[in-house]
Amino acid sequence: MAVSSSMSFLLSSTLTVLLFAGMQLYQTQLASKEWMTIVGGFLGSILFILIITAVSNFEMVVFGRNFQTKVFPEIVGCLLLAMFASGLIHRVCVTTCFIFSMVALYYINKISQSKYAPVVTVPVSTAKGRKRN
Repeated sequence: MAVSSSMSFLLSSTLTVLLFAGMQLYQTQLASKEWMTIVGGFLGSILFILIITAVSNFEMVVFGRNFQTKVFPEIVGCLLLAMFASGLIHRVCVTTCFIFSMVALYYINKISQSKYAPVVTVPVSTAKGRKRN
């Protein structure tokens, strides 16, 4: 079920705060084992997706439906914010957050291109005869 941009902004903002609070609440458990630091980085990448969704939807509400999120400052800022939140858990979480976020960003971009990219049509020449030089 699709929701409006303003509702999506509210949902992603709420989930961002809840996930950040959960990461801080379970900070000692996430930093206790090696594989849990990878889970902490994965949670950081989910935090990145939620932050970029909130920022993008906020910009669409404020600036209009055709506004697009740019690489700088929106994506870089949201990535740094998610990496900072992961860094509060463990420094290995920062690295895994970056890796998981880049993979997620690739697939988000791929889905966005398939849905919103304009269809390019190649004009077909119907002229008959020889070409003139």
